[in-house]
Amino acid sequence: MKRSILAAAAAILLSATAAGAADLVRKAPVAAPPPPPPAFDIAFGAGIMTDYNFRGITQSAHNPSVSMYIEPRYNINPNFQLYVGIGGESISFPNHAAAEIDFYGGGRATFGAFTLDLGVWYYYYPGGTTFNGLGPFFGGGTFSTSTSCTNGVGVTTPVFGGPFCNVLKGNVSFWEVYAKPSFVVNDMVTVGANLFYSPSWLNSGASGTYGSVTAKLTAPGTMLPKGWGAYASGELGYYWFGTTDSFYCTVACPAGIKYPNYATWNLGIGVTYGPFTLDGRYYSTNLSTDNCNVLTGDQGASFTGGGAITPNNPSGLTSNWCGNVFIGKLSVDTTLNALKQ
Repeated sequence: MKRSILAAAAAILLSATAAGAADLVRKAPVAAPPPPPPAFDIAFGAGIMTDYNFRGITQSAHNPSVSMYIEPRYNINPNFQLYVGIGGESISFPNHAAAEIDFYGGGRATFGAFTLDLGVWYYYYPGGTTFNGLGPFFGGGTFSTSTSCTNGVGVTTPVFGGPFCNVLKGNVSFWEVYAKPSFVVNDMVTVGANLFYSPSWLNSGASGTYGSVTAKLTAPGTMLPKGWGAYASGELGYYWFGTTDSFYCTVACPAGIKYPNYATWNLGIGVTYGPFTLDGRYYSTNLSTDNCNVLTGDQGASFTGGGAITPNNPSGLTSNWCGNVFIGKLSVDTTLNALKQ
């Protein structure tokens, strides 16, 4: 009898112990998942650079430029974000436009390491004046030391007649649609691509399609002091153009001229500290100086530099706006939610 009682007690004790252990396993604390990003945020920033370069061509006549932007964002879920933005840069355009004002918007979708950014961009250049290219005699103006031919006034060399003056519309505002996929290979390497299309680049009537591939190599955090970062990045791109409208006609091309296609690339390194970035970058294109003049209508174009006289460039003027250049840029970028932390 005693043995039966002891055996029953032991069985009850073992059963209770096993049940308690199972309960402990079930009730073990589980780490809480990270909170989702805030649904709404605003990114903003500003920069100063030694030259404003856009796809291999200076937009500030190789002079310093300042920029800024503000971008409200809304996260529909952790994997899909909508955004709109407005930004601006100081420029030096042949038509004396006051600035470049950018309006854009789109959506960013993330699928693991892959991100796809789709949107539309509008480049607005207020305050431009039309270059008619007629020269002082035909335009009724007088000679001056100005390097432009705005409304027929001013040429670098006192030559009468349109072929010796560049032309440019007062309104060069235009829009593009774009797709920008990227893939994070690992913590150090990110690769990507860009595709932009405009039916009328710089309101010229000529379509413009720009495609490029990009790569960025980020230094491991263990290599740098706390708060600091470093990277190297580059881009290889190509621009395809159509034919302009009749505003840009020449005697040989009365219906308009075919803009020259070109290749461009840039390579640079940068360091970051918190929201601040210092970037040094080298830009280049394969455009000749005379084809550069055709694309830009450079107000500082000259007859020096060995420019070829062609149906698209009957004056033989040349421009250095598309040549090799090294640019330094200091910028600050942050978000409203980051400032609250």
